[in-house]
Parts: sequence; C-alpha cells; structure tokens
Amino acid sequence: MSIDGFGDIAGLVRRRAGIVLTEDKAYLLETRLGPVLQRFKLGSLGALAAELRRGAGEVMERAVVEAMTTHESSFFRDGKPFDHLMKILPRLVAQAGSAPVRIWSAACSTGQEPYSVAILASDVLGPQAASRVQIVATDVSAEILVRARAGIFSQFEVQRGLPVRALVKHFRQEGTRWHIGPAIAGMVKFEEHNLLGPRRNDGGFDVIFCRNVLIYFDAETKRRVLEFLSAHLRGDGVLYLGGAETVLGITDRLVAVAGERGAYGLAGKRAAA
Repeated sequence: MSIDGFGDIAGLVRRRAGIVLTEDKAYLLETRLGPVLQRFKLGSLGALAAELRRGAGEVMERAVVEAMTTHESSFFRDGKPFDHLMKILPRLVAQAGSAPVRIWSAACSTGQEPYSVAILASDVLGPQAASRVQIVATDVSAEILVRARAGIFSQFEVQRGLPVRALVKHFRQEGTRWHIGPAIAGMVKFEEHNLLGPRRNDGGFDVIFCRNVLIYFDAETKRRVLEFLSAHLRGDGVLYLGGAETVLGITDRLVAVAGERGAYGLAGKRAAA
C-alpha cells in the first residue's frame, strides 16, 4: 500500500478515535482490516483508502475505526485499582448520603472491567450495592458494546483474573460459556461514547476508570482526554489510569494519590486515599 493510502486510513483512525498509527504499525492494517475489505467487497487496502478519500460515509468509516481499536481486557485487571476502590468505597458511600456513588468505566471494551466493579461493590456493600452504586460503562465501538451487554464469556476469559468464588457466585454456566448473573448485569449501564467527543451532561463521577487508553494517543490527545476526564471528576473523586500511564508533564489538573499507583485526584482537592 502506498504511503498516501496508509495516511488516509491512519488519518481517519486518529481523527475519530485519537489512536496514532505510525508507519511501522502498517502491519496492523493488514491483520485487522481484512474483514472490512470482505464486508465492502474491496480487493485491497489501497482500494479502501481510495474509498475513504472519496468520502466513503459513516458506515465504512465506523467499520474501519472499530477494526483498528484494541479491545484487550480481563476481570480485575492489574488488581491495584480494585484493591484501592475496595478500601475507599464505604467512605464514598457514606459521603454520598442518599445519592448513589457514580462510577464510570471509560473504554470498557467487552465489559470485564465494569462487571468487576459491580462484583466488588456487591461484595463490599451486599444487597444495598444496586441502589448505592451506579456504574456507567462506555466505549467508542458499538459492535463491542453488543458483546459487553450480553455478558457472556468464554472459559478462557473467566479464568483471566476472576476468582473462583466470584465465578460460582455471580455467573451461570451453559456449556463452555459463562453468563453474568442478572444482579450484577443490572448494575451496569452500557453506552456508546467517544472520549474525543462532547462532554457528557449526566453529572460528575466519584470514580473514573480509564486504563490503558492513553498509551495509544499522542501528547496533545493525552492532554485533551485527561482534561476531559478531570472535568467529569467530582471534587474528592479518583481517576484510575493504567500502570504505564501518567499525568506528569501532561496536565496540572490531576495529582497522584499518595501511596497508590495509577490513582489520581483533582489538584487542590482531597482525593480519597
């Protein structure tokens, strides 16, 4: 594929999802866009690039972006954030009074993260979890959200990070597939949302998970996303980033929570610790 053709596809992905594809990642186009070529009956990536240049339309552009978006996830991934949330959740509930604690799982992929949060809340708060905690899970991919809402996971997926006790308590097995139980599923509301899009208008959040997302962005997009997230974080709320991600040198709106890896609060506010 020509450099121009690569630029057309990479430019679309960067514009719509913020993901930076350098030329050394051209192999990803070959491996991930094959189904898109088949779907639209195109013979090559060059032909796809030509369609995009001509203004292919929303359906094709969305298909390309969704194919190039990484959807790696697992239950209770990188356990530190969940250990910290387990520690502070009772305090957040007490501070909220009669209002629910609001938790946002951004870039939620196939749903393991928000379902992990729901399982944790259920274990910590018991029967009152459903009324005391609201979990909103979002992703840029409508296709991946269909899988997340279904709450059906393979044996391999439930073996990645999910304690056996939680599997037995909160899942139902059918053959080789595991279905999330209705009590946990009912705690999570899935929505399509782009972190580069307009600000949400449904109020702030006490906790935001946005992990292993910034690593795909350039410096300016990282700044834009972090400031977007900080605008949705309540005064003493906590933002969890991936272990390889940081706010240092990107924004001064967020500061690290003392003693916690990957946890950040608003500058000048007392983040839960």
